[in-house]
Amino acid sequence: MSSDDADRGARRGGQRLLAFAILAALLAALLPVARVVQSGAWLIGALALAALVLAAGYNARKFRLPAVAVTLIELAVWVVFMTLVFLRETALLWVIPTLDTFRAVPILIGNASEEITLGAAPLEPTLSLAFVVVGAMGLLTIIVDHVVVTARMPLLGSVGIIAVSLIPAIAVPGDVDVMGFVFLAITILFLLRSETRSREKPLEREAERTAGVPATAVGIGAIAIVVAVIATPALPAPARAGGGGFGPGAGIDATLQLGDDLRRPQDTVVIKLRTDSPVVPYLRATTLSTFEGDVWEPDRSQTVALTSDRAFGEIDLADDIDTTEYTTKVDIVNLDTVWAPVPYPAEAVTGLDGLWGAVPYNRTVATANGTTQGQSYEVVYDPPRPSLEQMRALVSGGDQVRDDTTELPQDLPPIIAETAAQVTADATSDYDKLIALQRWFRGGEFTYSLEAPVEDGFDGSGADAVAQFLDVKKGYCVHFASAFALMARTLHIPSRIVVGYLPGEATSETLDGEVVYAVKSSQLHAWPEVYFEGVGWISFEPTVSLGVPTTFSPAAALPGQGQGADTPAPGVTPAPSRSVDPSRLGPDEQRNASQTGATRSAIDPVPLFGVVMLVVFVLALPFLARELRRRQQDASARRGDAAAAWQSVQDAAIDIGVEVPSSETPRAFAQRLISQHGVPASEMNTVLIAIERVSYSRAGTRSYWMGDAAADAATAVRAALLASVPPSRRIVAILAPRSLVIRPGSVYAGTAPVRGR
Repeated sequence: MSSDDADRGARRGGQRLLAFAILAALLAALLPVARVVQSGAWLIGALALAALVLAAGYNARKFRLPAVAVTLIELAVWVVFMTLVFLRETALLWVIPTLDTFRAVPILIGNASEEITLGAAPLEPTLSLAFVVVGAMGLLTIIVDHVVVTARMPLLGSVGIIAVSLIPAIAVPGDVDVMGFVFLAITILFLLRSETRSREKPLEREAERTAGVPATAVGIGAIAIVVAVIATPALPAPARAGGGGFGPGAGIDATLQLGDDLRRPQDTVVIKLRTDSPVVPYLRATTLSTFEGDVWEPDRSQTVALTSDRAFGEIDLADDIDTTEYTTKVDIVNLDTVWAPVPYPAEAVTGLDGLWGAVPYNRTVATANGTTQGQSYEVVYDPPRPSLEQMRALVSGGDQVRDDTTELPQDLPPIIAETAAQVTADATSDYDKLIALQRWFRGGEFTYSLEAPVEDGFDGSGADAVAQFLDVKKGYCVHFASAFALMARTLHIPSRIVVGYLPGEATSETLDGEVVYAVKSSQLHAWPEVYFEGVGWISFEPTVSLGVPTTFSPAAALPGQGQGADTPAPGVTPAPSRSVDPSRLGPDEQRNASQTGATRSAIDPVPLFGVVMLVVFVLALPFLARELRRRQQDASARRGDAAAAWQSVQDAAIDIGVEVPSSETPRAFAQRLISQHGVPASEMNTVLIAIERVSYSRAGTRSYWMGDAAADAATAVRAALLASVPPSRRIVAILAPRSLVIRPGSVYAGTAPVRGR
């Protein structure tokens, strides 16, 4: 067999290995998708399509077809496969697309988009979802194959594969999958190495092998594992998608399916706000009034332009009820939803970009086709400040109350009404009944738990779930709010549920003299409110261990004096430099007051330290990889491998920007380094003599007697090369060595491989 035939055979073998490496890397990127879509036949289909596309590309290149032709053949394979598997009923002979086939594609994509937006992970692998996932994997395979094999840019292809693998982790945050990360890292390294080998001559491969590249790969993998295990848990959590889907930013699920959001271990800041109120208000997104037994439905009312005089309606306040106007500035950090969280009762909202409107019925702000992501706006609100005596004198209900706030399903479990009657038996007013319910929920019998509803099978807000919650006495805000609202309705008190956010925590940041508060995704909350004629909707806080229970101060009470024995006012901790009278606060503010002070704390430095350490690790990876490679080369050179010593000199030249063309002989390259870059001639000649003796000697010969001399000479040459460039260039060469990605054009002259004895 001639040397040309051997080279062609070696190249084909390298191309086959490269195709297999691409397939392995794509598999590593595909596996995390199972966190978003339940595993099924789609996984096999995606892998099969990727394999067929790569096989088609490999065989097309055997005939030396142009790159465009190769890509077109791969696209044809993609079309035939997708048509045969998903659209054969609309195709001619099952594989030839027709007009009906093309009409079906946008329908499938639209259905998949809706399932992703409205569903909860892991999604059921429907036909539409499988079509999108498998098709996307096939297109990704074509792109990666073109970038890696045709364009010879394996690093760019690897970046694309890594980016795809991160999408499921961003969409559905969870614990770090260390094994998945390691598998992906190994396949990426395998891909990079396979692409390099597919271009090397046999002699170059032998020299590379003896230079210790496998050990370098192991070292990089070990460093990557350390980063994943130690630094990654300290990173801020990626945000979940809006509205229960998988888009950018955390969201609000208005169907009260909040358990999945609250059970996620990661926590991220979604809102930052400032206020001139003495306490930070709750932020409401929307309300839910309609309940037919299974789920609470969000209130759907026509919106009015924010600039309209009718934007927020009117509260029919009694003449003797006072109000105080406050302003809160809201900055959305990472929240993707159609509801703009606002304090209650909002009077004016300014600064929102896009088509936003107010819902007068519940004083919320919404948009039909926009998002809160990146918005900053200002809300003016004026909460009523009734006294305890006024609240006891007020009657629940009124003409402004809609029927859906009092309706109950016919098959409501008896335990709900019976328990409500027992708990409120001694109350003499509607307000006292609600306080009795609130006190009962928070009195010690109930436990806040995110896991108990899942374990006991009542993780929901339906009537049956509420009945079981009242029996088990364990649950989270959804269960407390639903139970309170339904029990209030059994007492003929209008009620509804609010979805929004707890007030948040004070940060060390101030702006315009106001403390900045951070609201996290874990503070997504649901609470009930009831309607009193003369004061409007009043919020209550039945959820044990969260917030502060609603209370009102007697009219005669002053700061520091005693309150009514049966309704103690909460301990008020005002914002910095303010003196606050609890009797001057609105209902939402009174129940927030002590929480505001309790949650004020300094920024936790641990996550920041983790981020800094991760950045340091990432920046150090190229240096560590190059240093490990250099040590391997030095060790091989001292064992008599002249090629390793020579390649260490080539790598050092590449690191400082010196070209190493394949057309240049070792002697010409050595002379250029001596004359143009000032390397010591004696040391350079020592390395040159070693490589020339091996290159022109019989196969299998090594200059063992020159091992230490060649290694020491190579070290001196490398030091001289670094010293020949400015300090800034030297730092770049050390911290970001180009030799990790740029291969020498020629390791040494000659065609015979160097073999050890």
